[in-house]
Amino acid sequence: QVQLVESGGGLVQAGGSLRLSCAASGRTVSYYGMGWFRQAPGEEREFVASISASGGRTFHADSVKGRFTISRDKPKNTLYLQMNSLKSEDTAVYYCAKSIGPEATMSARYFNSWGQGIQVTVSS
Repeated sequence: QVQLVESGGGLVQAGGSLRLSCAASGRTVSYYGMGWFRQAPGEEREFVASISASGGRTFHADSVKGRFTISRDKPKNTLYLQMNSLKSEDTAVYYCAKSIGPEATMSARYFNSWGQGIQVTVSS
C-alpha cells in the first residue's frame, strides 16, 4: 500500500506562487500515472493536472493551464505542482493521487490512492 503526503501549501497573496510536493512511501509510484485534484468549500473535487508514469505526457485543467505545471522526480518518488499567478479561485484543499495504471488520466475514478490533502489559500 502506498502512502501519499502533500506539503508546501499555505497562504499566499494573489499573483504569488507556491510549489506543492507529494512524497510517496511504502512502494514505488514510478510505474503509475499521478495527479493533482482540488476541492473548494461547497464544491466537488475537481481535476487539476496529471502526468504519466514516464513523465512524457501531462494534462492540465483549462482553469490552470499556463499557470500550473505538474512534474515528477522518479528517483525521489515525489510529485510536484508548481503554481504561479495564483488567483483567489485557486483556494482549495489540494490532493495528490496515484493512478491505477501508467497513463495520465483526468478522471478521479482511475485513481486508487489519495493523500490527506493540503490547504492552499490565496488572498485577494
